[in-house]
Amino acid sequence: MAEHAPLSLPTLVQRFFLDHLTEQRAVSAQTVAAYRDTLRLLFNYAATVLRRTPSAITLSDLDAPLLLAFLDHLEKGRGNSVRSRNARLAAIRTFLKYASHYDLASLATIERALAIPFKRFDRPLVGFLSRSEVIAIIEAPDRSSWAGQRDRAFFSMMYNTGARVSEMIGIRCRDVVLEGQPAVHLCGKGRKERSVPLWRPTAALIRSWRRQIGDPAGDSILFPNRSGGRMTRSNVTQRLGLAVAIAGRKYPGLLERPVTPHTVRHTTAMHLLQSGVDITVIALWLGHEDTATTHMYVEADLAMKEQALMKLQPGTATPGRFRASDYLMSFLQTL
Repeated sequence: MAEHAPLSLPTLVQRFFLDHLTEQRAVSAQTVAAYRDTLRLLFNYAATVLRRTPSAITLSDLDAPLLLAFLDHLEKGRGNSVRSRNARLAAIRTFLKYASHYDLASLATIERALAIPFKRFDRPLVGFLSRSEVIAIIEAPDRSSWAGQRDRAFFSMMYNTGARVSEMIGIRCRDVVLEGQPAVHLCGKGRKERSVPLWRPTAALIRSWRRQIGDPAGDSILFPNRSGGRMTRSNVTQRLGLAVAIAGRKYPGLLERPVTPHTVRHTTAMHLLQSGVDITVIALWLGHEDTATTHMYVEADLAMKEQALMKLQPGTATPGRFRASDYLMSFLQTL
């Protein structure tokens, strides 16, 4: 029986996006865009270095030396951070792992490419709020106004659940259970679903808010904008900024550092950790697929304790651009 010829790189790329990412893994549009942008940068770079069109590039051309040169170009030529460099490498690895199943002749090349390590870098300490600060933010909106009641319920649930903005603005009335043990069902990254219990104060605010909006049908957005539609990320950031400005009158430290929706997410994680909740439970709470992601909160907690310890030690102590003229690139532009 004759052996099948290996698939061309353009065909592999199309199948990777249309079959693997979209159909099999059902990733979000943002994830697809991240992979698309990475491969577009890589293929444009490879085309320039190899002096051929992107569609003429083969899988075996994407060897370790070329990838290392590309990653170096990202940092030195494009000014990307180490974090961005590592994110691009992770996307390339995912594509190469997929491609290795369809081009056995390039397997050795792919294995060497997959051995390229991520760069280590110093993570900044996770920024989070004290409990009194976050309570002040939740209570800042005007309880006598429609928007104020919504914001109070919104911020309370955001702190309670540690949900991402994309998860919060997508919550529908049917996703909240207020009978028995109150809980909310969230749809996170990669369309993965999870349920998070609601504290009594949060449940009380949600009950009050649902009465305010007439306890609408199950498909209705729980936290709508004035027009009844879904709030945007910029809406949430703006409303949070207004609440922080008011809370800052009581806690001036809030005005001296950036407070974003993700800061509230960090706050939830750190408060759970400091309350003795196991890291695996926190990972489930936040919707982290890998507990290694959640581990940064443990590191931040330890780092803060080390800094506090150092203050008690003597001063001598030692501390621990795109052109769519090519077939392959034109396909990537359509994603």
